[in-house]
Amino acid sequence: MNRKRFEPSPATVAATVGLLALASAMGIGRFSLTPIMPLMQHDMGLTLAQGGWLATANYLGYLTGALICMAWVSRPVPAIRFGLVCVAAFTLTMAGNDRLPLWVTFRFFAGLASAFVLVGISAWAMPILATHDKARWSGRVFAGVGVGIAFAGLLGLVASLQGWGSRAAWMALGVVAAILAVLLWKPLAMEGARPVSASQARASMPRRVFVVAACYGVFGYGYIIPATFLPAQARGYIDDPVVFGWIWPLFGTAAAMSTLVAARLGQRLSPRQLWTRAQWVLAAGVLAPVISIDMMTLLIASMCVGGTFMVITTAGIKELLRIDAPQAARGVGMMTAAFAAGQIAGPLTVSLFGGSSNAIAIPSIIAASALMVGNIVLLSDRSSAEATYDFRPGVRHPFRSAVERRPNAADPTV
Repeated sequence: MNRKRFEPSPATVAATVGLLALASAMGIGRFSLTPIMPLMQHDMGLTLAQGGWLATANYLGYLTGALICMAWVSRPVPAIRFGLVCVAAFTLTMAGNDRLPLWVTFRFFAGLASAFVLVGISAWAMPILATHDKARWSGRVFAGVGVGIAFAGLLGLVASLQGWGSRAAWMALGVVAAILAVLLWKPLAMEGARPVSASQARASMPRRVFVVAACYGVFGYGYIIPATFLPAQARGYIDDPVVFGWIWPLFGTAAAMSTLVAARLGQRLSPRQLWTRAQWVLAAGVLAPVISIDMMTLLIASMCVGGTFMVITTAGIKELLRIDAPQAARGVGMMTAAFAAGQIAGPLTVSLFGGSSNAIAIPSIIAASALMVGNIVLLSDRSSAEATYDFRPGVRHPFRSAVERRPNAADPTV
């Protein structure tokens, strides 16, 4: 009797690989410091100022990686593989020493590697999903960011409850990242985006790409202030450290679930519409603690931020692909660089008002205002939101009207 061997579809492979790769790159490479820092403060004597240096180094690495992706147009798969290996290596090395300069260096390169993975996955997985009429599965891919955040947060919580040291926590995260790098190596060999030709690499990007990237940078600026300082504010209202330890895992869970909800909303909303609507909610979350600082407003802010930042990330990348899919890697690299710059500028704004009683309130108002201005800019160009780019391999007609789309056609806006 012949038994048919089960083989998952290319779309299933792309969505699964994308989810796991982003869980490693973003959950471990980018956001793992937040749940591990209390352990480092306890057993390594890490100060808040030193923790700030580690976070800033990671942001700078993320920005550097994005700029490299913009300048060096390469195939996505080598970039993803390189990034996954580096995330594992530089996470493991965090457990091998207790010197701040080395920690700063390792977090810088972990951030750089995570940018390679994000840009590479965006350019590799999205065309595969569109080719197989599964573009709506992009939410599953970007749910990996929330899954990674939730996992890192849970591991930090377990480490705190079980009395692990920070070295054991970093070692555990590094081992998980290494296992994922090995497991994903072969599936990444599946053909994704076509190599960028020399003429495409030299071609200038449309003006709208720069507008979208600038608005995406504004989003990074507005998002990072509550994402950085909400946990510190909540710490003052939660006496039980075990209860406080659940905030980061729940934040990540909200982020992961939001991408799946957004995928359904995306069936009737364009990426730009989804982006702007989610950003109104984000702006409300940024302003909530300014109105009143209590557990209710902090909870609202946490849900608004955690429940929208990955929705906007997904919608922003899909909007970029719609505008300029042939140069996806360069465009996503530009957006990632803009986002990283916004992340660096946000805490600096807080530092400017650090000596006042409104150290968080004034920057939060500025951030919410910036998010609103970004929405106005995005909404002002309604004509660009009507056309849809079909970036499946072999499709030569670049744009088609929304009313001409077939219901089952592969569509990056789904």
